[in-house]
Amino acid sequence: MSPLALLFLTLFNSVLGLSILFPILGPLGRELGLSEVQVGLFSTGYALMQFLLSPYWGRRSERGRKPVLLVGILGFAASFLLFGLFALLGQKGVLPPGPLFPLLLLSRLLGGAFSSATLPTAQAYVADVTGRENRTAGMALLGAAFGLAVILGPALGAGLASLFGLLAPVFFSSGIALLNALFVYLVLPESRPEGREEVERLSPFDPRVFPLLLLGFALNLSGVALEQTIAFYFQDRLGLTGVETARSVGTALVLYGLVAVFLQGFLVRKAGWPPRTLLLLGLPVGLLGFLVLVFAKSFPALTLGLALQGAGAALAGPGVTAGLSLAVGEGEQGLVAGLNSAAQALGRMLGPIVGTGLYRLAPEGPYLLGVSLLLLALLFLPALFRRVRL
Repeated sequence: MSPLALLFLTLFNSVLGLSILFPILGPLGRELGLSEVQVGLFSTGYALMQFLLSPYWGRRSERGRKPVLLVGILGFAASFLLFGLFALLGQKGVLPPGPLFPLLLLSRLLGGAFSSATLPTAQAYVADVTGRENRTAGMALLGAAFGLAVILGPALGAGLASLFGLLAPVFFSSGIALLNALFVYLVLPESRPEGREEVERLSPFDPRVFPLLLLGFALNLSGVALEQTIAFYFQDRLGLTGVETARSVGTALVLYGLVAVFLQGFLVRKAGWPPRTLLLLGLPVGLLGFLVLVFAKSFPALTLGLALQGAGAALAGPGVTAGLSLAVGEGEQGLVAGLNSAAQALGRMLGPIVGTGLYRLAPEGPYLLGVSLLLLALLFLPALFRRVRL
């Protein structure tokens, strides 16, 4: 099996272990006597640590990719084990909600700190094992691994919770991570050649990377704002009950994910398009998706808008990641991957706040934000192409 295929499995397992928790964090928090705000802080704190530490791990991986991957995965496993044990003590009444919350939050902060090592190191690994002409296809494969895990993880988490209780997915995630670490240790080869020149620092304001980092942040901010509000939007636009909303949104999100996986896992890899082409295709398609959502008033129209936005993100995302990799030298791959992960984490951290805040002002607000951000990005693409050779 090729190193790229092995890395696909590594990242898929890592994201699967995280996405398994999506359906159970809310009901678990309520069972433990925590407020919605406290449960929301688990995700915000997780993203904050990724924002702060991704550049460090990316820089650290320049000395060797495999050790950093192992530290990230093992730290992830330990943090989820701690979260599960603290929650179990809360369920049994040993820890009341007062002291329980800071302990659970601490375990999530540790999880974010260690998991922030995985994605930038994986991106740098792809840069190590692919030539410049295959870089975009390699980055798209990582996106496909991420998307596939996000589709399957929630379904698996919901199934485990139904059969064995709300904490089963937490301990299952920890177990998957331990097996993933063993897989990396035994099977995944090191990709960082000895003696390759290293660069100690890379500023996010470096003109080679700053425009693409800003574009990646805008894509993540608009995408997360959509994800956080789309269930409310379906319910309000279609007048659905809670159960009907869950069924409708679940169906639409599966299509959303499948479109992204198909485009990144097959089309982008087979077509071999450069980052410039992916951005020129992805941004208008994503913009059209947001526009459809603004005016949609039926289930098919809402689902079409969601699928178009997912398609645009699936094309533009690898364009940004591959563009950043190609914009810098071989000794800066870990550094630029760390900055890219930090920009994405900042979007994930602010997206829920911005999206729900705009939704309270007007239900179309989060999608008008997406229209505005992608329109600005399209207008600045010519200037970007003049500054960065893609």
